Amino acid sequence: MNMDFMLNTPTKLLFGRGKLNELVEQQMPGKKALLLISNGKSVKVNGTLDRVTAQLDKAGVGYVVCNNIHENPSKEVVMEAAACAKQNGCDFILALGGGAVLDAAVAVSAMATNSGDLWDYVCGGTGKAQPLQHAGLPIVTIATTSGTGSEINCWGVISNHETKEKIGFGNPILNPVLAIVDPELMRTVPAKYTAYQGFDALFHNTEVMISRFVNVLSEPIALSAIEHIAKYLPRAVKDGNDIEAREAVAYGSTIAGLTMQLTSTTAEHSMEHAMSACHYDLPHGAGLIMISNEFYRFFVERHACDGQFVKMARAMGMKDADKPEDFLTALADLQKACGVADLKMSDYGICKEECDTLARNARETMGGLFAANPCEMTHEDCRGIFEKAYR
Repeated sequence: MNMDFMLNTPTKLLFGRGKLNELVEQQMPGKKALLLISNGKSVKVNGTLDRVTAQLDKAGVGYVVCNNIHENPSKEVVMEAAACAKQNGCDFILALGGGAVLDAAVAVSAMATNSGDLWDYVCGGTGKAQPLQHAGLPIVTIATTSGTGSEINCWGVISNHETKEKIGFGNPILNPVLAIVDPELMRTVPAKYTAYQGFDALFHNTEVMISRFVNVLSEPIALSAIEHIAKYLPRAVKDGNDIEAREAVAYGSTIAGLTMQLTSTTAEHSMEHAMSACHYDLPHGAGLIMISNEFYRFFVERHACDGQFVKMARAMGMKDADKPEDFLTALADLQKACGVADLKMSDYGICKEECDTLARNARETMGGLFAANPCEMTHEDCRGIFEKAYR
């Protein structure tokens, strides 16, 4: 077992039911917040936005609401939000929302204090990989969904529609200073999105487990997250008001924010980012589900990390698992239990002829994650996984 790791956790995390009520008691990192939310209606309709602003008012903290963040957030909305922060003299960011908002907050933080364009600082693809000249604005996160783990780490994934790229952007200096994860805020997430987001969280942890960089600390944490998600996600999908299930899935999602700091994910995420970079309406979690069975089968068939697959199968409820194929069975069963076993790429406009282009995009934009795979995956291998997963 790899004993080398680096742990940097500057984020104060408040986790549990009712924790949003404690926001007013926390020391804010500034006097005026850019209150970043999505362009949807959920936090307004369910009252979460009003609860947050009431606490900011009570704490004497000013705010400006910016509600331009969409699913698979683009470079353009990041730059718009950063300009809003500058124009209104905001000295910190409060990100209230799901994965798109939390991801975007990292990039908005950087571009509110640095000149130029976001792609000047992006590493990979057509990004210019310039170093940030200034620290970003401090970030406070309040998660309303369970999926990305971005509430406690310094990474976000941003799309460039012009170049058809979707790339991870981040820097340790952009870690949130405060994060609140309150499962009560997640009761109203629709069933299908609960499933998509839950599988995103699951795969963060399963990818850590098969990564060649998994270590003595990341493995037990990832297994704990996998166990909670596998056991409770079907319940959360079936009944959004099952607060015990919501809490367990939220735990698995948030803890992935830690496991991904300790050990990177693998090419599964590079591959899905290629899919949703070209097809903006594809939810990230749904795309991951579509390719997951064939992605993991690739490594099972090559016996790349048999022991890791057995450990995960046992964590997912197959206590007598003794072969890597058992993980594929456990994964397929969980997909069926959550009603997502029949997702099709074709339903989102993806054509089978795109498989070669998607494979090339995955490697060119986020090729670094291929290095974390437990064995080599060539361009032809990657294309073959897309082709086998295509429906």
